[in-house]
Amino acid sequence: VQLQASGGGLVQAGGSLRLSCAASGRTFSNYIMGWFRQAPGKEREFVAAINWSGSSTTYVDSVKGRFTISRDNAKNTVSLQMNSLKPEDTAVYYCAAGSSNSYYSGYNYWGQGTQVTVSS
Repeated sequence: VQLQASGGGLVQAGGSLRLSCAASGRTFSNYIMGWFRQAPGKEREFVAAINWSGSSTTYVDSVKGRFTISRDNAKNTVSLQMNSLKPEDTAVYYCAAGSSNSYYSGYNYWGQGTQVTVSS
């Protein structure tokens, strides 16, 4: 699976951004899809994930109620709607595809990352 993330940018605190990840190659609907982020000087962290059908999602506590992950298997895309952004959300965001049963690990494929910068 090849993944291409887009939609990052610079936004003021309280604003919104929508990240998208387009997948090509293997059957998209076979994979759990996740979003991760890595801030400067920090380890990469899990942000959100969605199961193959879109019926189940999970989020890191710090983004619950602000971020929403969704997928469109007909279009081979997964999105991350980010609202009420905070400066601490600043990071490079990566989409990933996994064939394991875990939302948090075992991802096989990674996109190239898109920069999100939230100014205070």
